[in-house]
Amino acid sequence: MAPNPTAQRPIGVAIAGLGFGEAVHLPALQSVPELEPVALWHPRQDRLDQACSNSGLNGHSSWDSLLEDSQVDAVIIATPPAPRYELAKRALKAGKHLLLEKPVALNAGEVADLQREAIGRGLSVAVDFEYRAVPLFQQTARLLAQGAVGTPWLVKLDWLMSSRANPQRAWNWYSQAHQGGGVLGALGTHAFDTLAWLIGSVGEPRAMTRTAIERRPDSEGSMRPVDADDIALINVELATHQGGAVAAQMALSSVARNGRGCWIEIYGSEGSLVLGSENQKDYVHGFSLTLQRDGEAPRNVQPDEDLRFGTTWSDGRVAPVARLQRWWAESIDSGHPMVPGLAEGLASQQACDRTLSSC
Repeated sequence: MAPNPTAQRPIGVAIAGLGFGEAVHLPALQSVPELEPVALWHPRQDRLDQACSNSGLNGHSSWDSLLEDSQVDAVIIATPPAPRYELAKRALKAGKHLLLEKPVALNAGEVADLQREAIGRGLSVAVDFEYRAVPLFQQTARLLAQGAVGTPWLVKLDWLMSSRANPQRAWNWYSQAHQGGGVLGALGTHAFDTLAWLIGSVGEPRAMTRTAIERRPDSEGSMRPVDADDIALINVELATHQGGAVAAQMALSSVARNGRGCWIEIYGSEGSLVLGSENQKDYVHGFSLTLQRDGEAPRNVQPDEDLRFGTTWSDGRVAPVARLQRWWAESIDSGHPMVPGLAEGLASQQACDRTLSSC
């Protein structure tokens, strides 16, 4: 990958998609000196005008216009999943570095195509697996690398959320499997990447998925069918970084009323680690990490000083996204490959595709 030719000035970044993009990526960008937000994109002009008025940034409702903007060196694509591949492919052909939300695309073939395009053009592409940037997750990775639990024997991941438990929540792209909706895209992509990072590569899953809420009201009040999964139960073997294998069990749900949140339990030959939070809306605030070694009382673990955030926000999502954006800026400037990038995005999407094929 070639070094960034704009290294003497901040990298101009456009944001495409104004949900998570405006709420999280924009304030994160404003805290990274190496990056500068310069433009916004949205296909609906009224929504774009509102965001531009709030931010003072230029707006584009045409993708070609955005890619022709000389201020734009890189693009964050935070749209719904379905259009992401085509937008990303066109941006890469225009020579733009990318930060992609996940799922990166609708299937692994599309992700692999983007990877080939990015490598061929020497462009840095980040994937927003932001749990890799959360201090207690990083502390967990560090402890595992140090052998804190010995040889991992069993991994259990429960991610039981209530975000879509209300059957009156509106039908939209999330309700449609062919649009990239469902709990596997929302949570499974993160879960597979987290396990691959902490433990090792994901093998062949054996899974069962269900759609608990089968109809939802659309914007006009008509009831529309839902075919995207909102529950997934997955058993899979992980090939550990130490060269062994470990059994893993995953339970994912977006319709778990009073769900317990996100919990990862790792049991090994010499002890256990439990990382988790009951917080349903924020993946920084509320997490705890407990280490218990054989013959010892459990102890609460705090992140090492070098892993802690220098700045935090009331919305805990901003800090890890800002950290990941900083890694992306370093990748663009240095020409070194981005991690997490399309290699990690491809591995996660392959695991999701295999999960659906196993059902």
